[in-house]
Amino acid sequence: MIEKMTRYDFVLLSSDKEGFLEQLRELGVVDIKRSDRAVDERSEQMLEGIRLAKKEIELVEAGTDAHLEELLSRLASQQELAAAVEPWGDFDPARFEELRSLGVDCGFYCVSRKEFKPEWEDNYALQTVSDPADAKVYFVVFNPEDFPLKRLPEPKCSLSEAQKAVRDTESEIEAYRKVLEGRKSEIPALEAALKERTDELNMYLASQAGQSAAENLLCCFEGYAPQQDREKILAAVAKMDVVVLDAAAVVEDNPPIKLRNNKFVSMFEMLTDMYGRPAYDGFDPTPFISIFFLLFFAFCMGDAGYGLILIVIGLLLKKVKSFASFSPLVVTLGIATTVIGFLFHTFFSCDIASWACIPDAVKKVFLPSKIMGFDGTMVLSIIVGIVHISLAMIVKTVMATRNKGFLNSLSTWGWTLLIVGGVVVGLFSLIGVLNAAATKWVIIVLGVLSALGIFLLNNLHRNPLLNIGSGLWETYNTATGLLGDVLSYLRLYALGLAGSMLGLAFNSIGMMIVGDGSSVLMWIPAVLVFIVGHTLNIAMAALGAFVHPLRLNFLEFFKNSGYEANGQKYNPLKK
Repeated sequence: MIEKMTRYDFVLLSSDKEGFLEQLRELGVVDIKRSDRAVDERSEQMLEGIRLAKKEIELVEAGTDAHLEELLSRLASQQELAAAVEPWGDFDPARFEELRSLGVDCGFYCVSRKEFKPEWEDNYALQTVSDPADAKVYFVVFNPEDFPLKRLPEPKCSLSEAQKAVRDTESEIEAYRKVLEGRKSEIPALEAALKERTDELNMYLASQAGQSAAENLLCCFEGYAPQQDREKILAAVAKMDVVVLDAAAVVEDNPPIKLRNNKFVSMFEMLTDMYGRPAYDGFDPTPFISIFFLLFFAFCMGDAGYGLILIVIGLLLKKVKSFASFSPLVVTLGIATTVIGFLFHTFFSCDIASWACIPDAVKKVFLPSKIMGFDGTMVLSIIVGIVHISLAMIVKTVMATRNKGFLNSLSTWGWTLLIVGGVVVGLFSLIGVLNAAATKWVIIVLGVLSALGIFLLNNLHRNPLLNIGSGLWETYNTATGLLGDVLSYLRLYALGLAGSMLGLAFNSIGMMIVGDGSSVLMWIPAVLVFIVGHTLNIAMAALGAFVHPLRLNFLEFFKNSGYEANGQKYNPLKK
């Protein structure tokens, strides 16, 4: 949920500005309204320093830097030169210089062996330097004034010199890699320095955000903090030489957004931030993402064995400092995948419903392969999509009513009654709660009420004819868009099916290698096929299972719920 914020306006002497900001930094809860980018030359330099510090940390973690890149580039050039001079053998360039001083010109040539003419050796002072078995002939012609071929550039050095340069650079690279490996112990200090620079930039941007008054004698700051911290802030400010005015923040203030969720939901806030924080008068989509992204991811993976692998990977991530924060999320996704994969009775692309070791009582909880004559997973994907979109429309209606009032959101109510109400009535009819006659009358009532809101009352301050035209246009857009939105959820079925079929193919290849099982040695390549195949399948399935559920939340749900991501993340001054 979005935490309610309090706005604070601080007025103080300009000379006390730095000390005041330092005390707020110690307090650690007040977000001073400031720019999120450089505002002058000094902040530009500070931002560049932060960028370079981040780059240095990345390079140290990767075991490289600019000097190593320079060495590798030099090595590539030297290897290229060695390959170019290798056909000419190990010669002494000084001898060619000596010949030139005596007036003898040296021309270097190369042709395919088929094009080489033996009579050249009779007519010119020619010396071949290549092996007779080579496809090309490399040769030197002395004083080649009328030789019919185009000359090649003269080798810059001998082969031994080029090879020595390559060996020397390789040794230098190896020694420097050991130096870089030793620098990894500096990472904590580099990260601490980066945090210090970031805090310094935050403080500077906050100080520049202050507005001067009374001929620069006074300075005014605007800040925000959660309402629950009000008493603590006022008590701290009372000890300072500061005048403070506080009031509940309103939408027009554009306060920063702080999300408050339980431990489970907060794992998915990073996904919300990928799209953008909500507006202050909007809603926090993270609780919905936490449920449906988890469900969609498990649908796309759809394999209990793969879920167990994800759980192991998530637990191992705890030991890697850079990825430790992702560990709970990966473990949670793995648990969900294991549960859904079990319900889909799939374990490493094997159908466990056919296993004799699985009790009949357990098999009863498996998803049936067919629902109403269609693939069970496909039908379930469509049902989940309908529920997801219906929930989005309900959220949109609630938020429109809260922000604009009931009378100004009748059009939204009309569409929600028509679609969500129609889904509920259809469900009640299917399970026998409503008979045919009751269903007909309920649909008629819903249709009439919806039509009033959509076509006549969508704007109470506008001409009814304009309302009808607007309603028709909205009907066209909704009817065409809604069907596409629902069908988008078929990707859950398609991705799960693709992963299952690919895994099944690897299983089949492995079993073909095993054959009748009479040869124990054949199990070795079969196991390698299983491991490599399923590793590849897990990697591809996980990528699709991340991207496509994210799309269904960001596009289908956000569009139908009217979500607006124009909020700024809460970023208080703190150490």
